[in-house]
Order: sequence, then C-alpha cells, then structure tokens
Amino acid sequence: MDTKKPTLDKDLDKFSYVEEATGLVARGFVAPGLALIFIVLVVAVAATLVAGETGAWVIVAAAAIGGYMALNIGANDVANNVGPAVGSRAMTMGAALVIAAVFESAGALIAGGDVVGTISKGIIDVNAVADHNVFITAMMAALVSSALWVNLATWIGAPVSTTHSIVGGVVGSGIAAAGFAAVNWPTMGAIAASWVISPLLGGLIAALFLAFIKEMIVYQDDKITASKKWVPVLIAIMAGTFASYLALKGIKKVVKLDFSTAILVGIGIGVASWLITKPLIAKQAEGLENRNQSVRKLFGLPLIFSAALLSFAHGANDVANAVGPLAAIVHTVELGDVAESVGIPWWVMVVGALGISIGLLLFGPKLIRMVGQQITKLNPMRAYCVALSAAITVIIASWLGLPVSSTHIAVGAVFGVGFFREWYTENSRKRKAYVKARGPNADSPTEEIKDREELARRKLVRRSHFMTIISAWVITVPAAALLAGAVYTLLSTFMV
Repeated sequence: MDTKKPTLDKDLDKFSYVEEATGLVARGFVAPGLALIFIVLVVAVAATLVAGETGAWVIVAAAAIGGYMALNIGANDVANNVGPAVGSRAMTMGAALVIAAVFESAGALIAGGDVVGTISKGIIDVNAVADHNVFITAMMAALVSSALWVNLATWIGAPVSTTHSIVGGVVGSGIAAAGFAAVNWPTMGAIAASWVISPLLGGLIAALFLAFIKEMIVYQDDKITASKKWVPVLIAIMAGTFASYLALKGIKKVVKLDFSTAILVGIGIGVASWLITKPLIAKQAEGLENRNQSVRKLFGLPLIFSAALLSFAHGANDVANAVGPLAAIVHTVELGDVAESVGIPWWVMVVGALGISIGLLLFGPKLIRMVGQQITKLNPMRAYCVALSAAITVIIASWLGLPVSSTHIAVGAVFGVGFFREWYTENSRKRKAYVKARGPNADSPTEEIKDREELARRKLVRRSHFMTIISAWVITVPAAALLAGAVYTLLSTFMV
C-alpha cells in the first residue's frame, strides 16, 4: 500500500505552514501598528486644531512626540500599580489592563493638574533659555530622548522612572542649549538622592509589613482567629493610607488639602474601614480551613482596590511627564514667551490620558509580568505589602519634601519582600519551630522543599533581573541627558 502523500497534498501542507508562520509574525506587528495609528490620529487632531496658526507644524510635531511618550509611559510605568496584584493572582491580566486603563484615564482627566512646570521642577534656569526658539527645541529634544529611553527600557524588560527620564532629557537639552551653568545642581542632587532613598524606603516598609503578617498570622497555630483580628486592621491601614495618598497626590485639581488635613482624612477613613470590614472579614472567614491558602483569600479584594487607586493617582500625577513639555511648546509657540508654568490645553491632556491607557493595553503585559512574577514570587499577602508600601513611602516623601519615583518605590518594595523572604526562610526560629512542629501536617510541606531548592539554585530574588533593573535606574538620567544633547544638536540645525 502506497502511504506517500500526493504532490498536491504536500504543497498544500507547505502553504498551511507558511500561513501559520505568517500569522505568528504578523501578530508581533499588531501592537506597533495600532500605536502608529494612534500617533497618526494625534497628528490629525492637532493639525486640525492649530491649522492656520503661526508655528503650527511645530505644535503638530510636538503632539506626535508627546503621544509617543504617553504610549511609553503606559507600557512601562503603569506595571508598578497592577503588577503585584496580577503576580499574586488576585486579578487576571485582562482585568488588570482594563482597570488600570480606566483609572489611569480617569485620574488624568478628572484630577490631572491644569498647570504644569515647563522646566521640570526647576532644574533649568528659565533665563538661560529665554529665546523661545531655543526653548522649544530644548523641550522637543527632552521629549524625544526620554521617550526613546523609556521605549528601550521597556524592550529590555526594565521598569524605569519616566520622571527621571524627563529630568534627564531636560538636563541634557538644557546643557546643550545654555551650558552647565543653566542646571540647578542642588535640585539635581536631591533627585539623585531619591534614586537611593525611594527603593530602600519602599523595600524596608514592605519587609516590615510582611514580617508582621508572618509573625501575627502565618505562623500562628490558629490562623483564622488571627486573621479575624488582624486583617481588618491591615485593611484599615491600607484604606487610611490610600485616602491620605489620594488627598495629597491624586485630587489636587479637585480639592487641595495640606499635609495635616490629608493625614486626618486618612485616619478617619481608616477607622471607618476597620468598623466596616471587621464583621465582613469575620463572616468571610467562617468555615475556612486553618491554612495559609485560606488566609490569602482575605487579601484579594483589597489588592484590586489598591491597583485601581494607585492607577488613578498615577494618572493624575504622571500624565504631566508626557504632556508637560508638550504643553510648554504649545504655550511658547502660541504666545511667544517662556514661562515657569503653563496651563494644559484640553486636547493635550486627552493625548496624554489616552496615550498612557493605549500604551498599557498594547505593551503593558511584559512589564506587568516582570514586576508581578519574575523578580520574586508574590502571593496576595506579599502583594498587599508592596501596594501599601508604595502609598506610605510617597506620603513620607511628601512630608520630608523629597522628590521620589513611584517606579523605584514599587519595584524596591518587591525587592524588599523578596530579600526579606530569603532572610526569614534561613533565620526565623519561629518559622523553623512551626514547620518542625507541624511536620507532615504543615500548611504546604512540598512548598517548603521547593523553596529550599529554589533558594539554593538562585535564591528567592532573581539576581539577573535585580542587576538589570538597578543598572537601568543608575544610567537613566545620564543616558537620557546624553541622548537629549545629541537630539538637541540635531534639531537646532533646523529649528534655531
């Protein structure tokens, strides 16, 4: 019997393989293609709105670059808000993308600042770039360089600070335009100090909360009773902290509160949350087995709320990173003067809000997986510590007047949780006594063995990711500055 396929069948098989390969290749071009369509639409809208104005082409070009920057912020920066919740499986990737996109946009459009500093927190002397053509070119170069750097960081899988990218871009273009004397070096020193302070403070606070949860809940004989007592307290702390965080950073446009009032609001919300959640947690805990897996379920809903609130506050604050230089260019072209701060036109704010959300939907999953899953293993309790640490650290930094990066804080908190687990696994007498006493009836003995094997092979924090991210953080400002200087030199040939 002849089992050979006819020539026609062989050819048809080859065509099906080619079609399948083509489909896989084409899939990789869908997201960039949609991003390009968004930028083209931004150009079209900007061209329509400024048609006939002097320097319209400059505004249109800046709008395209601002849209590109917003896409990159969405692709990179937003991962810090939802990554821990996704990594702990408190929500799916799809739900995280939708929640983050909605709340990022809402934060930008509802509570986003209506005035932004054009020289990025006073790091460049306005008088040094008083010529409006020089200023426009410098802002354009800052936008281009920071967007390119964030794009590169996203491609290599490193969550970096978009604020620091913009600062580096402004410094580089400012030096290229007016020399080193134009830079406010004390301000730059404070920003450089935040590179160290932000992740260390975030990691320390996250580790302290995780230590508390392990000591007071995880390694107690009666986990459910301990959970009924302490989970409402932890939820109240989170609710109060986020209330203060939003009062300080997220709703400045709606209502402006001083630091003391924001803290009092947080205390009030925290007490109310404790009173409300105490009976709810007690009811939810009824019938649960005395296992860690049961305790983790109690942290799921708070994580979803934290992801939404962090996204709202991020949209309210960080949209300025995308549209601040763009708004400055629009103001300078239309009025012909250089100002310390300018208003944000409505269409510029929409470009920033939509760009961040679209960038998140198209390119966000890569960095979300990095933050939530690949640095260290997260569960709902660990993810809770990361989210709470992010809010508390920002509040402390605001009180101390320190310029900090939400990216550095959140990723530092993930590192803090991972490194604390390494230390605790090896050194906690309470944990060792608990595991020894429980023996084969321990909560998950196979997980204990797996952790020891993982610890021996590569520890609980992946060192390769740690070194990649730290390296990217260190070189963000100088890399963006060097790139901005080169872009400014190129653009000045045509614009100045």
